[in-house]
Amino acid sequence: MASDHPIGKPFTILDVVSSTNNYAMAKVQAQMAAHGATWFAMYQSEGKGQRGKSWRAEPGQNIMQSIIIEPDFLSIDNQFLLTVAVSLACYDFFVKYAIDQVAIKWANDMYWRDRKAGGILIENILQGKEWKYAVVGIGFNINQTHFPNELPNPVSLRQITGNLFPVTEVGKELCQYIEQRWQQLKLGMGEQLLAEYNSHLYKLNEQVQLKLNGAIIKARVTGVNKQGQLLIYTGQQTAINFGSVEWVLDHKSDVR
Repeated sequence: MASDHPIGKPFTILDVVSSTNNYAMAKVQAQMAAHGATWFAMYQSEGKGQRGKSWRAEPGQNIMQSIIIEPDFLSIDNQFLLTVAVSLACYDFFVKYAIDQVAIKWANDMYWRDRKAGGILIENILQGKEWKYAVVGIGFNINQTHFPNELPNPVSLRQITGNLFPVTEVGKELCQYIEQRWQQLKLGMGEQLLAEYNSHLYKLNEQVQLKLNGAIIKARVTGVNKQGQLLIYTGQQTAINFGSVEWVLDHKSDVR
């Protein structure tokens, strides 16, 4: 069984690291880390995002942290439930400060209006059919107000609220929210968590444009299933695997 250490204990602050996920993964492989251990970086030189993308952030302005999870009660078939639990924890944290118009964009980005405030990257260590560890990387835009031009739609909590936040302290607070959702997952509340995840889903029951197999299609978002597939309706229900579709979004929302 995984240890009873709460998520975020210990919480280690790193001045500079290439990537918190790489750092945490190396600790796991060296058998120098256990469930709950968290590394927070003031600066990442090679931050990682989904599908090989980078996560670029100004030093000391944002949450950039990775957490070791031992999902010993979950089967490999239920990997998406960890994404659900972590996404809901990020939602809990984000909506506390942003107040409204917060959503989870499939599969695991945090949105305010049509703008991205955070993202999750989970990398797994499997041995045969056993799910040994998950390294949960989370990036959240907190105090940064200027972003690279190539980022289409970023937003930070400072831009949303006008307030400055102590980044390491809110990083620790985020760990507490993850611990709460983790405990719900341990209690067998996977179906309830998935239903709640779907209730906060970005563009739920709305018509959207998606790029699928090179073509732009119009579809209605109807939810996400327990395999982590996006469910869309285009005259018939279709389940879409993550990575096989791109959103075509309007990024004209203003920051108040």
